[in-house]
Amino acid sequence: MSADDGLFSQMKAAMSMPETGPALRRYFINTIFDSTFVILGVIIGSAFAHDPSYSLVIATILTSSFALGISTGVSVYEAETMEQDRRIKEIETAMLSSLKDTEIQRMSRLSIFVISLVNFSAPLMACGVTLVPILIIGEGNVQLGGWIASILALTILFVTGALMGRMSGKNPVLRGLRMALIGGGVFLICFWIQTLI
Repeated sequence: MSADDGLFSQMKAAMSMPETGPALRRYFINTIFDSTFVILGVIIGSAFAHDPSYSLVIATILTSSFALGISTGVSVYEAETMEQDRRIKEIETAMLSSLKDTEIQRMSRLSIFVISLVNFSAPLMACGVTLVPILIIGEGNVQLGGWIASILALTILFVTGALMGRMSGKNPVLRGLRMALIGGGVFLICFWIQTLI
């Protein structure tokens, strides 16, 4: 077995732990929503200004997404470490033996790493999607790029909401539309605020 196969097997084992899947979905959805709303606000505040700066729009979206990725990745890591340490101690108490350096502890640590890494990448994914039209259109029409990026941000909210609906057994389309409508409301409020400045 190669090193890659061994790592893949370990990752698969970590993902099969009872709490990994639910925690991964919960944190990822929250992070996608947070990052998309932040990016939407950044686009409105920078791309729709009276004299928008192309480089400033890109730099602000990138730095905001990276900072949010670090923030969520670290906070999720700390929260999951605390929670899984508590679970390990409960198991040790029930078994009357230490789980230090056991497969259970190793899988627990790997699970925390996977969850944190996915949540770190969530804002970067939203950033990548929304930056595409701005980069393609270029400096010639920053506001047009901003409009298309805003539509893509609302699409991200719709898709994420639809996935939430499917996972919870609810109507995916209705759940997606609800999330997109919330995003649309945020867009209108932020756009109105931007026009006042």
